[in-house]
Amino acid sequence: MTGDHYFSGTPGSELKTKIITVDLAGAPRRLTTANGIFSPDRLDQGTRVLLANTPPPPEEGNLLDLGCGWGPIALSLGLLSPAATVWAVDVNERALDVARRNATSLACDNIRAVLPDDVPDDVRFATIWSNPPIRVGKNELHGMLTRWVPRLEPGADGFFVVQRNLGADSLQRWLHDELESSFGVARVATGKGYRVLRTRRRTGATTPIDVVRAP
Repeated sequence: MTGDHYFSGTPGSELKTKIITVDLAGAPRRLTTANGIFSPDRLDQGTRVLLANTPPPPEEGNLLDLGCGWGPIALSLGLLSPAATVWAVDVNERALDVARRNATSLACDNIRAVLPDDVPDDVRFATIWSNPPIRVGKNELHGMLTRWVPRLEPGADGFFVVQRNLGADSLQRWLHDELESSFGVARVATGKGYRVLRTRRRTGATTPIDVVRAP
């Protein structure tokens, strides 16, 4: 046993890849996954809920997938917004290698799959879409969010999907309390036991966040 986790930096297990078919950006896609990364056998339910309950991403600018795994969220962003730059960020180097392979297979040359420290400090994001790694622990998760959410551009939204019984409601409260007053936080969708939370950087006027019900 290697003790690998999907949030391991360099999985020690022997690499074993496989091909799966998933629906992304309105079409079936044949993609590569591997052991030692998150949800290698299928498109996980949380990511499905996120992708089904977010508005179309901005057409341009820098878009962030935080905790990209083999890349389903980043690939969706890249396919939907080909003129944007998509940053697919993960600490797992095997996941990044697989995400790069998938980006190449779909001709998404606008995706940059990188380690967190490889994103330039001056990059600001037009949106963040994330199925964050809840199992890294509360302190690590909170550190991730306080690092990346403040890098949203004014008026931009971050969308985060979290399983209800893994602390979605407490995370919503923490985000509300932790983020400075220039952010709004709300639950905007529910489905299949998951919550989609949205953080919005205000632009000066308070813009209400509508609640979207999952189908």
